[in-house]
Amino acid sequence: MSVTAERLGTWFVTGTSRGLGLELVRQLLSAGADVAATTRSAERLIASLGEETDISSLLPLTVDLTDEAQVEHAVAQAVERFGSLDVVVNNAGYGFLAAVEETSDSEVREMLGVQVIGVWNVLRAVLPILRERREGRVINVSSVLGLTAVPGWGLYCAGKFAVEGLSEALAAEVADFGIKVTIVEPGYFRTSFLTTDSLALPAQSTEHYPTVRTMVQDHLKLQGSQLGDPVKGAAAIIRQAIAGDGPLRQLLGSDAHAYATAKVDALRANLDAVASSAPATDFPAA
Repeated sequence: MSVTAERLGTWFVTGTSRGLGLELVRQLLSAGADVAATTRSAERLIASLGEETDISSLLPLTVDLTDEAQVEHAVAQAVERFGSLDVVVNNAGYGFLAAVEETSDSEVREMLGVQVIGVWNVLRAVLPILRERREGRVINVSSVLGLTAVPGWGLYCAGKFAVEGLSEALAAEVADFGIKVTIVEPGYFRTSFLTTDSLALPAQSTEHYPTVRTMVQDHLKLQGSQLGDPVKGAAAIIRQAIAGDGPLRQLLGSDAHAYATAKVDALRANLDAVASSAPATDFPAA
């Protein structure tokens, strides 16, 4: 499928200074799309893109996504610069590895502020624009850990499970306005996500959860050998967006597919196990 700037339109992408978000911006700019890219540091974004990238159609925006007023202003700047919006990608986020008991109140609030409140702030700002146009696409980047959970990832999973739920509801709410919703669920991609610069650890850890400590070490060792290719991942997101169709969920990576399949199998076994007991709490049939 050939990609043209006309078909790509204008994109509003969050979390763009590294990883999948950075690669997405790089490919969009190379294809001639207009891109409004939010980050905590516009200078770092431009430096990461490098001198070989033509940034003439880039609007870099330094935004704290947890600040509703900043998000609204960023969206207004994008519309003023490019005229409208076609695709919105909620990609901002970071990893956090700790046992549930070890996770502090402030760490919970900071994570959910970015992964849930930040997404909601963007959606409230962009949906009136897309709804008035009666077209557009919202892409919420979740994770395979938005479908299944593993020890040590409780807080991260909590945020991504929330993104899954709000995205399902959103898809049904906006369908009549011609707005499509995609939930992207990557597995492990070879980005900086698992480096000590990107992966947050608890301020205070305990010795009560050796499984979690092992999980931390195993994930740090995994850096550089992840299965997922971010170049292919970004290209896959773009292809589905411009195709205008596709399923609600876009799994990226064979590892993501395997984890999701195992979760579905486990859920089916659970449903079968309670099939006879679940109706016991119903009122008697009239």
